[in-house]
Formats: sequence, C-alpha cells, structure tokens
Amino acid sequence: MDDQRIFVVGDIHGCYDKLKKMLRRLDWRLGRGELLIFLGDYIDRGPDSYEVVESILELQAQAPDEVITLMGNHERMFLELISGQGRPQLLANGLPATIRNYGRPARELSAAHLAFYRGLKLYYESLNYIFVHAGLRPGLGLAEQNPHDLLWIRDDFLLSDYNFGKIVVFGHTPFQKPLIAPGRLGLDTGAVYGGPLTAAVLPETRIISVD
Repeated sequence: MDDQRIFVVGDIHGCYDKLKKMLRRLDWRLGRGELLIFLGDYIDRGPDSYEVVESILELQAQAPDEVITLMGNHERMFLELISGQGRPQLLANGLPATIRNYGRPARELSAAHLAFYRGLKLYYESLNYIFVHAGLRPGLGLAEQNPHDLLWIRDDFLLSDYNFGKIVVFGHTPFQKPLIAPGRLGLDTGAVYGGPLTAAVLPETRIISVD
C-alpha cells in the first residue's frame, strides 16, 4: 500500500528505559495495518539487553505480522559467540554487557530468545522503502547484497549517491541527529552513548526522539 504508515525505531543497544518511553510516544496501534520495524542492535553496551528483547517479543506475540525485527551486527556477533564461532575480539564490541545481563537471576537465554535472534531478517522491503541495519553496497541489487555489508557497511554506502530506487532506512552509524538525505534515512542517534533513541513515522518522515 502506497499510504501504509510505518513506524521505524533505530538502534536501542540495551537502553530499555528509552525504548519504554519511545513505545509510549509512538501512536502505533495493533490491528490498523501499520508496521512497526526495528532496525537491529537491540543488545550490547547498554545495561538491559534482556529486557529490550523481552519487550519486543511481547509486541511480536500480539502482532506477528505487524512487528518486523531486523538483524544488526551485534545480534550476529552474539549468535556467533553462543555457537562457539565467535572471535575473542568481538568481546570489545559490547558483548560482555549482554553476557552479564543474561547471567542475572531469573534471566536466561531461553528458547524464545534464541528463536528471536535466529529469526531476525537481514532486510525488509516495502513499496517505497528498503529497511536494513547498516546499508547497501552501491551498484548491486537487493538480491545481490552480501549479508556482511547489510550488517556492517559504512562509508561505501554513506558516501555514495547511488540510487537504489527506493529510500534506504538504516541504523548502525550514529549521528548527532537523524540523517535525512536523498535516498537515505539514518536513525541511529547514539542512544547508548547518551544521545536520544530515534524513530521515524513514514511516509511523512516525522521524527520522534526520546532521551
């Protein structure tokens, strides 16, 4: 639908208090055919990764077809770690905070949480937008993209004016304020570094930020 309203939330990184404030601010409601899309990086660095994932799982349980969860590079690293494939240097990217969070009493990496991580999408495409965690490799179609680029790319995407045919909505690279540029909408505003958590309401590109 051309006029479908879509609510998109940037990188949360364990900032559960900011996520709660954001969900209160958004006027997204169940059953109206509106999408709620999360751009990945739910975990690491911040104090409450478990609570963030639990909250999103509750939303998905209420509206499985309306809540879209994308994978971030931090979720990929976490999956590599718990599968025994993780490299020691990955621990420098904030994973210890998540490990401590899941190690607290009454919190565990349950089957539901593990299924959440394993079920995250690399991208989501609507009529006018492509939603992805980090960005896209210029010159390649969506089906040709390397998963590593979708989760990690920065300058090759950000410094290019390549037209992907749709607006690319992404997180991953923190900005002081949302990046609104031709064909690009960046929503990571460094929530875990003291910046706000930012969301956008589409198609009107209304920006909502919470501290």
